[in-house]
Amino acid sequence: MNLPSYRDRRSATAPPRLPARAANARRLSTAAVAAILLAGCGTGTPKAAPHSSGPGASPASPAAPSRSRPSFTADITATTATTASTTATTCTNSTKLAGWSNRRLAMMTIAVPVSETSVSDATSEVGAGAGGVLLFGSKAPSDLGSRLTTLKSHVPGHLGLLVMTDEEGGGIQRMANLVGSLPWPAYMGAHWTPAQIQQNVATVAKKMAAAQVNMDLAPVVDVDGRNEAPSHTNPDGWRSFSGNTSVVSKAGVAYMNGLRAGGVIPVVKHFPGLGGSSYNSDFGPARTLPWSTLQKVGIPPFTAAIKAGAPAIMVSNNIVPGLGTNPASLSPTVISSELRGKMGFKGLVLTDSLSAKAISAAGFSVPAAAVQALRSGADMVMFDLRGDVSSQTSSIASAITDAVAGNHLARSRLIDAAGHVLAVRHVNLCP
Repeated sequence: MNLPSYRDRRSATAPPRLPARAANARRLSTAAVAAILLAGCGTGTPKAAPHSSGPGASPASPAAPSRSRPSFTADITATTATTASTTATTCTNSTKLAGWSNRRLAMMTIAVPVSETSVSDATSEVGAGAGGVLLFGSKAPSDLGSRLTTLKSHVPGHLGLLVMTDEEGGGIQRMANLVGSLPWPAYMGAHWTPAQIQQNVATVAKKMAAAQVNMDLAPVVDVDGRNEAPSHTNPDGWRSFSGNTSVVSKAGVAYMNGLRAGGVIPVVKHFPGLGGSSYNSDFGPARTLPWSTLQKVGIPPFTAAIKAGAPAIMVSNNIVPGLGTNPASLSPTVISSELRGKMGFKGLVLTDSLSAKAISAAGFSVPAAAVQALRSGADMVMFDLRGDVSSQTSSIASAITDAVAGNHLARSRLIDAAGHVLAVRHVNLCP
């Protein structure tokens, strides 16, 4: 903005000399007006106030000071303060993400599978903005931490990376050789107190964090008392703490808190509960118990976890009788209506692997399933380590961007999903 100088404005007609008190008041008012005009010209970029309540949240602007009588000077001061406050609170993660390309937003919602013995294989995907990597394997290399540090250095803007694995205990452990072993959850639930569960899990989590793994796809809070190893027909068995809802609720929160105490982000799974499932969705179509039963038996452990501050929840690929015919991970009724709406969960929602045969049996390719999952309210999608991972990642990202371009997926939903990925890592885009 180009303003005429004070000298130019007063040269045409010089005003009569004012008494000292009036002259001082005029100078004060002129200075205040000039301050507002200069602020409106954008002569500097004020620092944005960081937000701590998640994407899209902004601290409220302070109210203008009250006054008992009209005062031009007070009006100017209040207006200046309000203008400065409004300017300072306009930056949020959501407003920043709105400026990202659809492709970069899409990449943020993808967890790329990679072998823990060859994490550099995901370098190009991480460099393209993938939100996370999912480690596969059964024995981690001793220098995993340094390898992951190198991988993280390729993240655009150095915004960090979700490095996740399945470290549940028993037969589901990826890096026990580095971090120590835990027994099957069924053993923990039967023989350890919640305090012992938390303490032992925290010990493992600290070593996970030291190896640069910052997310664990655990605990399993499905209620399943079947005394058997997980199999094609039973996805839980010993992976469940107990067949008793109360025991699972307490053990699940203890496990979750142990991970957090060790610096690892827990992912509570598999919503809305796989206990008593008809089959293992990895190998074919599967159904949970009826929704009316789950509400009494399977949902309380998730409610307890949410109340205890669960940062992330994984949704299963099972159909939930009573809540539609799509797998839960692709169901807006399950995710948006029940988990987000009625249960009030505000954190990160991940899908179970979209490579599961239950997904293809429902008529979805992995890319199409990714779009449907995001549309349904999920924030991050996963798939298995098989075939050409680079090509698969690209296909998923393209399907998401095409869906936005074709108005089949709201861009606001994509921004919201990317925002949840950043929020779970406590990333603030507004310095």
